[in-house]
Amino acid sequence: MKTQFKSCASALAAIGIALTFATPVFADTLSRDASHAAKTDYKLTLQQAEADYKSSKANCDARHGNDKDVCLKEAKATYESAKADAKATRKTEDAFADADEDKRDAHYKAAKTQCNALAGDAKDACVEHAKANFAQ
Repeated sequence: MKTQFKSCASALAAIGIALTFATPVFADTLSRDASHAAKTDYKLTLQQAEADYKSSKANCDARHGNDKDVCLKEAKATYESAKADAKATRKTEDAFADADEDKRDAHYKAAKTQCNALAGDAKDACVEHAKANFAQ
């Protein structure tokens, strides 16, 4: 009877641990999707900035002298500002992705430590589940 109770308790503990760590996997998937979206947004923002720059330069062609020079410099400044903003946004998104990876690693280590309380098949299942949930 005690053996059945220990097996049942181990199984319940493993299930509890599994449920505790199911959410970070979902968060990891979101993180990867967000990272891909950030790269796509960055490329689209750069393309839009280039298109706007070409259009602004074309509008400057009708001007002459210093007025044209000022127009071209303003168009270039707007273009460089848009590029800098896009780069800053991308770096921020990359920093968030790195933070998510660090969090996932920390949660994986915590899950492995919790698995140490188990023995035998329950421990093996717990460790495998932790690896699967935290992409290790």
